[in-house]
Amino acid sequence: MSHTELVLLGTAGGPTPKASRAAPAQAVLVGGAAYVIDCGNGVGRQLRLAGVPLDALRAVAITHHHSDHNADLGTLLHLAWCANLASPVDVYGPPPLERMVTDFLSYAHTDVRTRMADEGRPPLAPLIRPRELDAPGLVHEDDLVRISAVRVEHPPMDAWAYRIDTWDRSIVISGDTAPSRALIELARGADVLVHEVMRTESIGVLLSATNGSRLREHLVASHTEVGDVGRVAAEAGVGTLVLSHFVPGDAGIPNEVWRAEAAKDFPAERIVVGADLMRV
Repeated sequence: MSHTELVLLGTAGGPTPKASRAAPAQAVLVGGAAYVIDCGNGVGRQLRLAGVPLDALRAVAITHHHSDHNADLGTLLHLAWCANLASPVDVYGPPPLERMVTDFLSYAHTDVRTRMADEGRPPLAPLIRPRELDAPGLVHEDDLVRISAVRVEHPPMDAWAYRIDTWDRSIVISGDTAPSRALIELARGADVLVHEVMRTESIGVLLSATNGSRLREHLVASHTEVGDVGRVAAEAGVGTLVLSHFVPGDAGIPNEVWRAEAAKDFPAERIVVGADLMRV
């Protein structure tokens, strides 16, 4: 069997498009199947740029329902169907995931109906199996992976982190979170931890574009300062720490700065500063 690969499809944080980074998404590839965690805007194209066929999609997991993480959930499933998806896709995430899928199918109804008639395609709805998360633990298991989930700290959202265990690797995706004890336990001994990072001293432009005091309060309460992320990785005992979901996502902060600040409590040589389409 092929070795497991992690592909960082999009590494920016925040809802607006960035010139230098795509919206949040990751794919774990093993045995010819793709497991996608988060579906930021443009995730379908990012998969194709990474050389991943859309009909390889086996499961999707959404960490939470901020738009930078779920904007293209329905679109990805629809595009996979257009690319001849043959097997059902299990979709995981917090409520109201089931209603979101139903609403998307209504939105796409005209296109789906037309393509069924003109192209002989099967119905889309039976190929999507939404499953809402309500308790931590094992959420998905098949012949290639085991996926576990825990709640993390991203108020006011119901937010989850995921661990994907395959025959040769264990990969944890933090999603958006402040430092989280549950995440540390989920990531215990993992080969790779992909963790969001924020550099508070560089968010001035973000704060100036909206209600700065309220946004700052949210960011500080619900994200992890880059200087703290190394401690999370060290406590969990992970092999490699991958920085992603950069806030700010387009401020031109050099990779060396991100790495140096994350390396206060974790070896710099085991820190990867994530970039779009990077394979880990």
